[in-house]
Amino acid sequence: MKDTKTLMNTAIAGALAIGMAAASGSAVAGKPGFEKCQGIVKAGMNDCGTSGHSCAGQAKKDGDPQEWIYVPEGTCSKIVGGKVK
Repeated sequence: MKDTKTLMNTAIAGALAIGMAAASGSAVAGKPGFEKCQGIVKAGMNDCGTSGHSCAGQAKKDGDPQEWIYVPEGTCSKIVGGKVK
């Protein structure tokens, strides 16, 4: 039973990863009305790579000043620690 659950979770994670990889081409360019905001990302929740790694979701710590995430325009400057990239 435990092996079946693990296998199912792995399959779901793989399907999500494939879907995210297919959609990543449009995410790199950003969306109209959004800006890149550095320094507010939670660990594992970044939108794209930095000099330390090349993929989304690989932020190692909360609030890393190099990591960024897309937020609606005008929002980043209102968040403590946020800096528009």
